[in-house]
Amino acid sequence: MSAVHGTADERFLPVRDAFAAAFEGRPRMGAALAVHHQGQLVVDLWGGVADARSSSPWTSDTSTVVFSCTKGIMSLLIARLVEAGQLDYDMPLADIWPEFGAHGKGAVSVGDALSHRAGVSALRTPVGLAEALDWQTMTVLLAEQEPLWEPGSGYGYHALTHGWLSGEIIRRVTGKMPGQHLAETLAGPLGAELHLGVPVERQTDIAHSEAAESLLESVRAQQAASWPGEPDWPSAAMTLGHAFPQELVGPDAGFNRPDARAAEFPGAGAVATARGLSAAWSSAIHDTAATRRLDPVVLKRATEVRSEGAPVFPAPAPWPRWGAGFQLDSGARRYVSADGFGHDGAGGQVAFAEPGLDLSMAFITNWMESGDDDRATRIVDELRKVMGR
Repeated sequence: MSAVHGTADERFLPVRDAFAAAFEGRPRMGAALAVHHQGQLVVDLWGGVADARSSSPWTSDTSTVVFSCTKGIMSLLIARLVEAGQLDYDMPLADIWPEFGAHGKGAVSVGDALSHRAGVSALRTPVGLAEALDWQTMTVLLAEQEPLWEPGSGYGYHALTHGWLSGEIIRRVTGKMPGQHLAETLAGPLGAELHLGVPVERQTDIAHSEAAESLLESVRAQQAASWPGEPDWPSAAMTLGHAFPQELVGPDAGFNRPDARAAEFPGAGAVATARGLSAAWSSAIHDTAATRRLDPVVLKRATEVRSEGAPVFPAPAPWPRWGAGFQLDSGARRYVSADGFGHDGAGGQVAFAEPGLDLSMAFITNWMESGDDDRATRIVDELRKVMGR
């Protein structure tokens, strides 16, 4: 088993043990865990390998692509714009992005877009990586597209397109690309290692992600279950056609590519340390020297259930629940309490905040699993016990 490095306050030693146990039988795994309580970093752990190809170790400064945890961070930024009166969840997205109203999408609200109800979970026009790297190309395609279902009538997970929706909301309101807005309003003030778009020359501390057999098997099973001649929209939501592999990474593909990490993918491409990601969530519920917690009234609106139950495209239960971009506590993703809100990410990443407990957590890993992956779940279970829940 890999050695675990870092610190954990005595009260949180059972959480450290659960983190250490996650490495058992996973010699190619690297991971990190951070927990903030009452604004203080009480767990700061890491271990394993950042790149199994070279056996380079995961260090205190190693970051990794956190995949859909990115959606939660974008949703925090948008909640701040709502708090500032620059945006409202109920306003039509077309009010700030007129082109998006094409083909019957004029009534799609900001809240609909964030809660996977906009009907554009995948592209009708398949694209390659070059197109996916171009912001203008992707936002124009989404704006001009006919929805896959009647917007607002149900939800379907917008695996990657969610990022251009949330990112364009931020760009239209602030006049800045979401990566710059993130740096200036959240990551920078907090001193957090949390980035959207990392220049190639600064990618030296980013871990190399690897798909475990469980994830590869899941992809194969999904491909076998699809019907020839019929669009597999959930699959297309992950690949955009042929821009990304279904598992999002390959030895030199997907989000292991320097150009993909350098681009802005607000649906899946943020790069962070566990420490930086947990700090961002903590700032939503706890005042810091540079930021104030999110207004409780806005937080209540942001975490109201907007989507739940069976999705438009059939998927096995348990199903998630969504607020305004936030993944809420459900059978699909348990937090410490029913009030937790956050977002998980492909392969095992989990990050969230607990307003009633003044607690946040981030677990990140480059060893991407699927199916019965219980690494983060076991850590959260121990954290729940520590907090007396």
